Amino acid sequence: MDDAQHDTTGQTDPELDPQHLEEEPAFTSEIPVSNLARQVASDRQEALSERPVHEFIAEARINVPSRGNRVLEQVLERINTDDELRTWWHIGNLNAVARMGMNDHSWVHMQIVANIGIKLARLLFRAGVEPALVTDYGLTRKDAEVVVLLGCLLHDVGMSIHRNGHEEFSLFLADRKAHQLLDGLYDEVARTVMVSETLQSIISHRSGGMPLTLEAGIVRVADSLDMTHGRSRIPFEQGSLSIHAVSAAAIDRVRLTSGEERAIRVHIEMNNTSGVFQVDELLRKKLKGSGLEPHVEIEVIVHEQEKRLLDRFTL
Repeated sequence: MDDAQHDTTGQTDPELDPQHLEEEPAFTSEIPVSNLARQVASDRQEALSERPVHEFIAEARINVPSRGNRVLEQVLERINTDDELRTWWHIGNLNAVARMGMNDHSWVHMQIVANIGIKLARLLFRAGVEPALVTDYGLTRKDAEVVVLLGCLLHDVGMSIHRNGHEEFSLFLADRKAHQLLDGLYDEVARTVMVSETLQSIISHRSGGMPLTLEAGIVRVADSLDMTHGRSRIPFEQGSLSIHAVSAAAIDRVRLTSGEERAIRVHIEMNNTSGVFQVDELLRKKLKGSGLEPHVEIEVIVHEQEKRLLDRFTL
C-alpha cells in the first residue's frame, strides 16, 4: 500500500520525488562530537561541578529530514522539548563514557542512528521493500518511518539505569515515552501497534536479537553503522586502547546509497585494516538475522597508505 494513497493533500509523496533523493549527512564524521560530553569524559567532577545538568540537556537536539512526513515532524518537535528523554540520554552517556570508558552514547549517537535508520528505510522503500506497518496493518510507509525513528532514539534509554541489561530496561522506559510522543497523533489501536513495533525494534537490537519485522531489522543495522572514528573519539582521546576504540578510529567514512544489484550499498572507507573488526564483529553480526541481508551489499575500501594509529602499546 503506497503512502501516496493516504496523502489527503493530493500532492506527490516527497519520498518518491527525485529532487528529494540526495543523501542526507548521517554519520559521526559529519556530526561533531558533543563538547560537553568530551569535558565530562576528561574531568567528570570539574565538568559537572561547573556546569548545571540543564546545560547538557539543552544541548541535545535531533534533526532528521522529514520529507513531508508531518507526523514525523510533530514527533521530532515533541522529542526536542522532552527534558525527561534528553536527560535519559545524558545519564546514559555519563554511564557509558565517564563511568565505563565506553564509546559515545549521547544524543549525538541517537541523532546519527536515527538518520541512518531513516535513510535505510527510504532506500528499501524506494526499491519496493515494504515494512510490516504496511503489510501487516494497512498503515503507511510514513508510519513505518515513525516506528524506525522511535526505535532508533529510544533503543538505549535503558543505559540511564545500567549497561548490563540495558535493552530490557529500555523497554519499560520506552513504553510510556512512546505512548506520550504519539498521543493524539493516532487512534488507540494504531498507537498500540506503533508502540508495540517500536518496543520490538528495541529488544531486537541486542546481541542475539531476532527482529521479526523490517522496521526492527533497520534499527538493529542502523545502530551498528555508527562506526566511524567520531564514535570512539572521546575514549580514544582519553587513552582507551580497546579494539573497539582502535578499530573505530580506523573508519573514515560510511556512505549509504542505492546498490547496483540490491536496495542498499554500504560504502566503508578505512585508513587502517584494523577497521575490519568493526565490519566483521559488529556490522556483520548485526546484519545477520536482521532480515536485511538480501537487500544490502557492502563495499570496503582501505587507503593505500595506512594510517598509524598507535605508537606504543603496553599491558
